Amino acid sequence: MVVTGVPQDGKAASRPVAGSKLAVLRKHPIFCDLDPEALDQLCRYAKHATLKRGATIFSKGDPGTSMFAVISGTVKISTSSPDGRSAILNLISAGEIFGEIAVLDGQARTADATANTNCEIFIIDRREFVPFVKSQPALAMKFIELLCTRLRWTSEQVEQIILQNLPGRLANALLRLTEKHKLAPGGRTIAVTQQEISEMVGMTRESINKQLRVWADRKWVRLEHGAIVVLDAEPLQALAEAGSDDSGD
Repeated sequence: MVVTGVPQDGKAASRPVAGSKLAVLRKHPIFCDLDPEALDQLCRYAKHATLKRGATIFSKGDPGTSMFAVISGTVKISTSSPDGRSAILNLISAGEIFGEIAVLDGQARTADATANTNCEIFIIDRREFVPFVKSQPALAMKFIELLCTRLRWTSEQVEQIILQNLPGRLANALLRLTEKHKLAPGGRTIAVTQQEISEMVGMTRESINKQLRVWADRKWVRLEHGAIVVLDAEPLQALAEAGSDDSGD
């Protein structure tokens, strides 16, 4: 693990963070069904850390020594090619966990994890977490479900990149981000830049900007600095379901 510029235990973590561990983990869908004693044990394993935007959490190929839970902010899971091209595989927000694959199988990291914003996270060491999961069969089943969700997410991304045109891929990405983060229906603001969207759908930023401006003129979305607001999800849903239909241009 290569968490940079992150105070972990000590004075920085001695504030009410210790007490907040229980509240954060109890709300998490993976851990919410643990009995109080097991939850207390998990809290003892969790170390608090703060990260500045751009901080490296781990890099592809690093050993999977820890798992992470996001308290606040957003973490970017990405990969890059030797010629400098980048692809965003996922954006992990508050209430979600990441880094579990390498922790569970003991293999190297499959992607890079970077603080996309200023973040707070909990870090749980593999040496403590794996025995804990083995002692909690229901928790092990939760992680199987999580891994299945990750696999479905990845399969859908691959399918969209291969089969869908730009409008369909972009509409799908926006809808999945609004659903994933359970944003309020009245004003679904996605804290994502156009560059980040381009790296998610595999198209240039210029193409993304052109398509978003068309949708903004139709009042389907509103473009803000560092964010996109979905105003009308129905036409986006129609484009997402149209597959390779070119009617969205």
